[in-house]
Amino acid sequence: MLKVVIIGHGEMLANLIAGALDAKCKIVGVLRYETVKYNSLRNKIRDFVIPTVDYSYIKSYNLYDIKVKSVNSEEFKKEILKLNPDVILVGTWCEKLKKEIINLPKIAFINAHPSLLPKFRGPNPYLEVIRHQETKSGITFHLMDENYDSGAILLQREVEIKKHDTSKELKMRIISKAREAVGELLLNLDDDFIIPLVQNEERATYYPNIKEEDVMIDFEKSADEISAQVRAFYPWYKCYFEYKNQFFTPDAYKIRVIEPENDKYKDLKAGTVVHKCSRSRELQVITGDKKIIQFAHVRLYGKIKRFFTRPYIKLFVKAFDN
Repeated sequence: MLKVVIIGHGEMLANLIAGALDAKCKIVGVLRYETVKYNSLRNKIRDFVIPTVDYSYIKSYNLYDIKVKSVNSEEFKKEILKLNPDVILVGTWCEKLKKEIINLPKIAFINAHPSLLPKFRGPNPYLEVIRHQETKSGITFHLMDENYDSGAILLQREVEIKKHDTSKELKMRIISKAREAVGELLLNLDDDFIIPLVQNEERATYYPNIKEEDVMIDFEKSADEISAQVRAFYPWYKCYFEYKNQFFTPDAYKIRVIEPENDKYKDLKAGTVVHKCSRSRELQVITGDKKIIQFAHVRLYGKIKRFFTRPYIKLFVKAFDN
C-alpha cells in the first residue's frame, strides 16, 4: 500500500484525495493552499462556517491536516521526513518547488496539470484551451522538476471541449477525470508499471498569467474568437466592451454567432451595432470577419453597477439611434 501526501487547492485537491482513497492508498497527510495563504484564525472560522469540499474529506476520513506556511519551508521538510511518503501529489499550487523538496518522497513528487502537456503549460490551462479554440484538453500527471510543468509524463487522459463550454464546465469535467486517473496512476506505481515519457519541447506552449487588457473585447477579432474569449474567462473574470464611457459585460451563456445572409453587412465596420433590444438587453454587433456576435442579458460592468443595468441599457440603446 502506497503512502501518499497530497497538497493542493479546491476541487482538484478534493478529487485527488478521493482518487487516492479509491485506490486504497494510505493518505498520511494533506496540505491545503488555504493553510499557506491565510492565517490560522481565518481558516478556523471558514472551516467551521463554510467548510470546503477538500476540508470535508479531511474531516470525514480523519486525515492529517499539515500546518505549514510554505512547501519550501524547513517545517514542511520536517513533516515529510516524519511522514515518509512514497508519493507526494500536487493538485493546483502557487509555489515553485526547490529541488531538495522535490527529492523528498521515496518514489516521486507528481503534479496533476489540467491540460495535455506539453501544450498549455502555465497557470490558466482551463482558460487558455478554450480561448485558443481547442477541441480537446485533459489531465496530465507528470514528475515535478524545478521548472513549470516540464517534467516527464506518467499518465494522460483526454477530455472533450464542447462547443459552448465555459471554463467552469471544462474544469469540472477535467477534475472528475483526474479522480479516475489518479487511482489508476497510483495502482500502476505500486506495481512498478509506469515508464516516464520525456516531454517533447518542440511541441511545448506556455501561457503566463493574464493581463488586464486580455478581458477587453475587441470587435476587430472574429466572432468565434470573441465567443471563445468570453466563455474562457468565465467564471473567474468578466470580459467587457466600452461604449460612450460606459463598460458592459455579456453573459457567457447567452452568446450566439450569426452568419449574415448574402453580403448584407460587408461594408459595415467591425463594432457596428445592427440590432438592439432593451427589454432582453440584447445587442448584435458586426465582428472583424463580417459575422455577427449576439450578446443577450448584457449588464453594466462591475458588481454595483450591474444592479442598475436596466435603466442604463435603455440609454445605451438610445445612444445608438443617434
